[in-house]
Amino acid sequence: MPTTFSEPPALAPQTLRVIPLGGLGEIGRNMTVFEYEGKLLVVDCGVLFPEEHQPGVDLILPDFEPIKDRLDDVVGVVLTHGHEDHIGAVPYLLRLKSDIPLIGSKLTLALVEAKLKEHRIKAYTLTVQEGQEEQVGPFDLEFVAVNHSIPDALAVAIHTDAGTVLATGDFKMDQLPLDGRLTDLRAFASLGEDGVDLFLVDSTNADVPGFTPLERDIGPVLDQVIAKAPRRVIVASFSSHVHRVQQVIDAAAANGRRLAFLGRSMVRNMTIAEDLGYLRVPDGVLIDYKKAQDLPDDKIVYMSTGSQGEPMAVLSRMANLDHAIEPGPGDTVILASSLIPGNENAVYRVIDGLTKLGANVVHKGNAKVHVSGHAAAGELLYCYNILQPRNVMPVHGEYRHLIANAKLAQDTGIPAENTIIAENGTVVDLKDGVARVVGQLDLGFVYVDGSTVGEITDADLKDRRILGEEGFISVIVVVDAATGRIITGPEIHARGFAEDDKVFDDVKPKIAAALTEAAQSGVRDTHALSQVVRRTIGRWVNQRLRRRPMIVPLVIEA
Repeated sequence: MPTTFSEPPALAPQTLRVIPLGGLGEIGRNMTVFEYEGKLLVVDCGVLFPEEHQPGVDLILPDFEPIKDRLDDVVGVVLTHGHEDHIGAVPYLLRLKSDIPLIGSKLTLALVEAKLKEHRIKAYTLTVQEGQEEQVGPFDLEFVAVNHSIPDALAVAIHTDAGTVLATGDFKMDQLPLDGRLTDLRAFASLGEDGVDLFLVDSTNADVPGFTPLERDIGPVLDQVIAKAPRRVIVASFSSHVHRVQQVIDAAAANGRRLAFLGRSMVRNMTIAEDLGYLRVPDGVLIDYKKAQDLPDDKIVYMSTGSQGEPMAVLSRMANLDHAIEPGPGDTVILASSLIPGNENAVYRVIDGLTKLGANVVHKGNAKVHVSGHAAAGELLYCYNILQPRNVMPVHGEYRHLIANAKLAQDTGIPAENTIIAENGTVVDLKDGVARVVGQLDLGFVYVDGSTVGEITDADLKDRRILGEEGFISVIVVVDAATGRIITGPEIHARGFAEDDKVFDDVKPKIAAALTEAAQSGVRDTHALSQVVRRTIGRWVNQRLRRRPMIVPLVIEA
């Protein structure tokens, strides 16, 4: 069903308004705005990575439009953890107003500050930890430890007189976490006893039955794969997946290998993690990647970016032989991450490219080299039973994930009318324990394209797709300004066609005839004549060549 946009009413007194600006119906660009007593609190501010149908786009941001004119009302941005889909858009928000306070754990803020430094932005930060409470404007914030695939993740309980909201961020319930930091179910139970009026809960694995496997199960598999590798080992993962990098370091050390980081973000993030004590590196294991090339092939492990098939990341460049390290027979490549929906084709292309070069590619499909960082259905059921929230709004997931999560909530006894399936821009008001949808904002995608932000439109992307898939035709005609008679042309040039340009000789008389007929009808405007040319050649190309190319007609008066 198409979305019906409706402006929400003015916010009533003693009412908390919740507006997701990203992260619903998609895996990425998570951002939710809370409004109370004229003040705004933002939770997370992440990016979405482009898919194949968005050529040339670097990043996709949440649509800041609903708060652009109210940045002075923003009392803070709470960041639940340090993954790009939760912090990547912070620099673009702070470009609009640089003194908005950032609130998060030590590692999360360190990763954000490193990104902001590249944008030459000095942030105002407040470091918090689990168990801590902070009053930020009219919002009383309580932070709860949650377990995820990056250290220092936090859920946040937002207390106001209108009610309490618990936002989990990304989380799972690994009972034997690598860092010993459990999701704090005792804190969840305490919040449940006091009453949670609205539960915003991670939906990514809501359609996966049972429980997410233990993170520590990955270590022995990595150790075994590296032990059997005859030559170089290249492991690709997210540049912020500290736990996975730790396991690779441990496996490298156990097998007498040294490890080198590849990729700017990997080097930056792991340097921060080591400096802050979140990454433990035995003496003599790390080596600069340039020096690593002098080691014997069976004595090195490379830890790289590119596990999602990103065209410019290290692994894709290796597969295209566009990197100093060229994989070959005997090399082992491990993709230690899950597939983000939409990236499947890009990842499989990289796997095929590496396999063609002779490398042995190990991935989640053929070995247990990754577990998810998100709670599966069994863990979510535990949360619903512990918290017994009055209302639930599933977040962070594609539509099928949101629906599956809502069904789990209803299975535990939460009424269907109290489970809100929202979209980006859905406006939800909470008052007296009742949450209801009161409006729907019209939000769009904000594309980062090189140095431009928000300039590229969906129409521009459509043009790029047409250019890439259907080709390009230009038609030049010179006409007499007084009579409209053709002086020169039509001259036709095509790109992206297998056929020779001579194939267009058949359509030139048709274009000439159409222009003559238009001139006899008194049409002299060059734009109108250009449209005549576009329609004529467009119909012919569609019927004759079965193509819909981009057509650029140019009618010049002489």
